[in-house]
Amino acid sequence: MTQAATETRSVVVEREISHPPEKLWRALTQPHLIEEWLMKNDFQPVVGHGFKLRGEWGGVLDCEVLTVEPNRTLAYTWNFANDDPAYALRSVVTFTLTPTSTGTHLRMEQAGFRPDQKQAFGGAHAGWKSFFGNLDQVLERMDRRRPVAIERRFP
Repeated sequence: MTQAATETRSVVVEREISHPPEKLWRALTQPHLIEEWLMKNDFQPVVGHGFKLRGEWGGVLDCEVLTVEPNRTLAYTWNFANDDPAYALRSVVTFTLTPTSTGTHLRMEQAGFRPDQKQAFGGAHAGWKSFFGNLDQVLERMDRRRPVAIERRFP
């Protein structure tokens, strides 16, 4: 391991989700659903695809898809350019989905915070908890969005 790798910290959030991995995967990879729980985006689940996440605060994150293993692992860069080095962030977000008897164990790791990025690190802790609260709501709404068949009667 390089010295640079040992000098960074990670935010890790683990959750038990009462939905199957396939459903969670859709929420993690479909742009209209990502927008509902995370940010506006032009995401595509294709390795090498560059995309932007646009925050409500006006910030833009430059990202690139690194890993796509459907229903198992998704990873992408999460980079924020800023003139202040304490806020300029180059990190990697990895979602790992593990099926359980009641749904899915979700592990999210955002790796790459330098020691001088205490505020960004703390903000990420709070931010991911909020994002996952939104994700729970999106997953619940997905159940209610199933199309309803319209019965047509012809004379």
